[in-house]
Amino acid sequence: MPAFRLSLPPGARKRLERARRHFPPVNFITLHYAYFIGTCLISALIFWGSSTPARSVSFTDALFLAVSAMTEAGLNTVNLSELNTFQQIILFFLIMLGSTILVSSTVVHVRKKAFEKRFAKIVEEQRRRGRERSGTGLSFVRSFTRRRQTVNAKEKPQGPIQVDGVVIRGRPIEPANRGSQALSPSYNPGDHPRPEREQDGEKLVGDSSTSQTSGDQDTEQPLRMYSRTGHASDGADDASLHLRGGGDEDKNPTSPKPYTIRFADEELPGRRRHSRVFSMSGVGARPDFANHPSRAQAFDTPGQSTGLMAKEGDRRQSTTKYFLSGGFIGRNSQFHSLSIPEREKLGGVEYRALELLEIIVPLYFVLFQLLGAIGCAAWVAVNDADAALQNGLNPWWVGAFNAISAFNNSGMSLLDANMVAFQFSNYMLITMSLLILAGNTCYPMFLRLIIWTLWRILPDHEYFRDTRVAVRFLLDHPRRCYTTLFPAYHTWFLVGAVVILNGVDWFAFEVLNIGNSYTASIPTDARVIIGLFQAFAVRSGGFYVVPISNVSIGLQVLYVLMMYISVYPVTVTMRNSNVYEERSLGIYADEGDEVSSGSDVSDNTATGAADAMDEKKSFVGTLKRHLTNQQFYKETGTYSRSYFIRQQLRSQLAHDLWWICLAVLFITIIEGSSFATDPVAYSVFNIVFEVVSAYGTVGISVGLPNVAYSFCGGWHILSKLILCLVMLRGRHRGLPVAIDRAVLLPGDHLARAEEEDARFRLERVATATRSRAVSRAVSEAVV
Repeated sequence: MPAFRLSLPPGARKRLERARRHFPPVNFITLHYAYFIGTCLISALIFWGSSTPARSVSFTDALFLAVSAMTEAGLNTVNLSELNTFQQIILFFLIMLGSTILVSSTVVHVRKKAFEKRFAKIVEEQRRRGRERSGTGLSFVRSFTRRRQTVNAKEKPQGPIQVDGVVIRGRPIEPANRGSQALSPSYNPGDHPRPEREQDGEKLVGDSSTSQTSGDQDTEQPLRMYSRTGHASDGADDASLHLRGGGDEDKNPTSPKPYTIRFADEELPGRRRHSRVFSMSGVGARPDFANHPSRAQAFDTPGQSTGLMAKEGDRRQSTTKYFLSGGFIGRNSQFHSLSIPEREKLGGVEYRALELLEIIVPLYFVLFQLLGAIGCAAWVAVNDADAALQNGLNPWWVGAFNAISAFNNSGMSLLDANMVAFQFSNYMLITMSLLILAGNTCYPMFLRLIIWTLWRILPDHEYFRDTRVAVRFLLDHPRRCYTTLFPAYHTWFLVGAVVILNGVDWFAFEVLNIGNSYTASIPTDARVIIGLFQAFAVRSGGFYVVPISNVSIGLQVLYVLMMYISVYPVTVTMRNSNVYEERSLGIYADEGDEVSSGSDVSDNTATGAADAMDEKKSFVGTLKRHLTNQQFYKETGTYSRSYFIRQQLRSQLAHDLWWICLAVLFITIIEGSSFATDPVAYSVFNIVFEVVSAYGTVGISVGLPNVAYSFCGGWHILSKLILCLVMLRGRHRGLPVAIDRAVLLPGDHLARAEEEDARFRLERVATATRSRAVSRAVSEAVV
């Protein structure tokens, strides 16, 4: 039966195509938005329809509570104790459905299934080729021809623009005189040989096997590079690394502009770039599609470039801990210089790592909540049932709801007094503090600790060899597999951030509340535990054990700042450790990007070089390198990691501020009449506090006099709807970018992207090497 296809008139089809270009493509971020918006709307309708008595909760409040629970913001416009049990159950499950851990475990499952489908296709392709080989000896020729025709069909000529500074790029451009410049006169590709094999009298470099039958040659040959015109590059051309551009600068080795900015992937003549209403590329990522891995040039690294990897010194790593190959591991766990069979081995290791994560992450998610709910529910039922009974609630239900809310960092509580009711319960405060840390702030650290413990206890036996390799791979290259699992040095940075930020909150609570009449009435030993719990809760947990309006104004201002930056440590670490970080930013920094001004031959000679070296040896430079985990390279003086961290911070700040400012402006205008009636309760600071709490998905509120719900519960309908948008936007500010390796489905385009990025780095090494040689020569001549 033929497939049904919708037929549209040519004019309608063109209009539909033009409209589609203005909307975001389908990716992880758009699917994440669709999941949250759709779930919130459906649950709000059910929540509103189940009100008892009917319509006792307005649809605006129903929508607000659904969004608040799903985004883990935790603000409430009505008292949750007044809702019926079914409505409370809806909020209970929405809190879990919006969990970051649940969403990330779903991504792991989907990627694992995609790997399985890909492996099935590989097996089927091998069987098909086996049948073709049994029927004819020309299968290799046909396969190679088809592959080459496919590659040629995708090639589109483009040209770069060059400016002085840093390398900003989209897709690589091969110059017409590509064979005119080599990396270095002293470079010999034979210095760093790769395993080779003979095929029809021609040596193919980069293959992991030394001999294969002719029938396997089409799958075992290393991947070759193709130029924009579709012609395969020959061995002589690939043996040297060629610089980009053209003209006199390439021909003159004493060019005074060794560092350049390159804008690639420019629009072809006659084509217009279509802006999108929402880019949905992620914070800091380029808003267009040019740098997506699927747009990577159709090549994989030639074997001869493996020798060039050795020029990078200590930064290169071998893959032999996971599988034997002639490839290397570059920046942010990028594997390059791999042949097709080696890529398949890498895919097998990643698949086994995903299998482990598919077990560990759901168990973590279920066990922490299950044990926490049982512990808190039992304690409330046995030791403090009156707190629940005063609100007409079941003590077991109150304890379980609080535990789930704490683990998912929602901050919602069925009790009108929130955690003030358990102000002197050390067990509840300590247990819920642990759940708050385990569910959000310390989740990456706890998860890495679990995997590291598994690595230590697994026997070094042949039976566990594959499992040990997968665990080792997760520890060394976690960002290839999971969004919130980081390498060791990133994890230690997060540990330090948690200790410092929570320590500041704790210290400020104890010091700034000196002389406060409310806190002075609390015994000293209890005040210490209360301050610690509030420090954990204010950054993301959303609970309050002391009414926020009763603490000092200085502490309230500090809480605003802490809520604003609550997501920064994990988010910046996530984006800085992304395998495709450079590709997402569209920036490929030169090896000497931060000292290029000090090494410009045309402006600074020997004095400039000496000043640059003095700066590198200064205390500030040393501290800067240590804080950004950037090793000091004497030859290049590179601080590339700090450069990228600054870019991520700038992008995050620009992403956050305008949403908060616009929301505060509009809500202040709408609530002008309320401010005129009660300027203290509806002060601008209280509005800023509520908006930042909603955007940070924290949930603490200054409240209103004589009511138990949040401050926003007294706002007008339009203000509540604006705050719903703020909560949705704030929930998505901590997502990885759309081209994060850990959220992309496996495919050949990912391998091409890694090989392409490796080639860009090699070109920067070549440029920096030539520049340093020229600088030294000029400095010696001047001296």
